[in-house]
Amino acid sequence: MMDTLAMEPNAYYQRETPPADAAIHGRIHMLRGQKVMLDRDLAELYGVDTKQLKRQVRRNLGRSPEDFMFELSTEENENLRSQFGTSSWGGTRYAPMAFTEQGVAMLSSVLNSERAILVNIQIIRVFTRMRGMLLSHREILQKLEQLEGRVTGHDEEIQALFDHLTALVSPTEQPRKAIGFKPYEA
Repeated sequence: MMDTLAMEPNAYYQRETPPADAAIHGRIHMLRGQKVMLDRDLAELYGVDTKQLKRQVRRNLGRSPEDFMFELSTEENENLRSQFGTSSWGGTRYAPMAFTEQGVAMLSSVLNSERAILVNIQIIRVFTRMRGMLLSHREILQKLEQLEGRVTGHDEEIQALFDHLTALVSPTEQPRKAIGFKPYEA
């Protein structure tokens, strides 16, 4: 009896509905060779101001080492701004923060609200599914490369086969001359 109760999710975390996977997936960007989420996107998902999110992160910098969170350089920020189509004079005063999967997981301890916990769980699930899809795609690509390696040498052999089949099917004999006298050959 005690084991089944321990395995059931806490009802406290069931009150709010987590965001849809598509809402999270569209906010994951590739920066510096890593999949990251920006502070403004996370703040929107958590239902807090970006300013409040950054304040909490700065108060707890020990929980966000460089491989968990980093601030975007001016060039990276300009590239993102041009992707989103915002004006150069608008935006934030401070450089945006980018959080890796581990950084997002650490945010649940910094922002201790019911919604933050639900959103973090959902984000980690999306990251995990993305990693699984990447691994399965990698296996498929390896199999295709192996197949390509086996088939590459067969082009000449297949062409030779077609040549032989064409020779068998097409008539190669010259039509025989008719027997008898032909006045026009004289």
